[in-house]
Amino acid sequence: MFNGAPKPLVDKIEQVVRLIRSKGVGVYFVSQSPLDIPESVLGQLGLKVEHALRAFTPKDRQVIKSVAQGFRAKPGVDVERIVTELETGEALVSALDAKGAPQPVSRALIAPPESRIGPLDATERADRIARSPFKGKYDQGIDRESAFELLKARADRASAGAAEEKAQAAAARDAKAAAPKPGAGRSRQSAGEAMMASAARAIGSSLGRQLIRGILGSLRK
Repeated sequence: MFNGAPKPLVDKIEQVVRLIRSKGVGVYFVSQSPLDIPESVLGQLGLKVEHALRAFTPKDRQVIKSVAQGFRAKPGVDVERIVTELETGEALVSALDAKGAPQPVSRALIAPPESRIGPLDATERADRIARSPFKGKYDQGIDRESAFELLKARADRASAGAAEEKAQAAAARDAKAAAPKPGAGRSRQSAGEAMMASAARAIGSSLGRQLIRGILGSLRK
């Protein structure tokens, strides 16, 4: 199925599988040869059903060895041997337990499909749902947050915080630049202040000269 596919496509498929599984939705891959599915995708699968494989060539034996290594070992079950001996309706099965861990591989009989041409009518569908062991478990759809969405939200919050800090720092720099410096308002006199200062100096100088002349005149006499 993916045999010979370019790596970017395989990586994209792996990302899609991760996202779909994080939402609690099942994805099924069906292939004649297990090696057609990349290992990175096989690692995301929880339920594995392997039917009989035949070893006619060295490559076939390599496939069987890879399949055996992909199952969790079980005492007394030789996967490499049993997978070549499976008959019609038999398969090696491994599923996840209640805690999400893969269970040891088991040899099982597969129930024959109950198929027909055409969809179920409303009555038949309701009857099947009522008899299902999962009745009531999946009646209400739940759109859970995926790991991608949680990480994206965290990155968005961090980016928003950094932008706010940058804006506050820029506002503080602008306020500091606009504030008047100490003594800057008295660095230059207005025209009126200069005129008053000049008149005061002139009056002071005239009175000073008159006082000095009067004192000297008194001393001479």
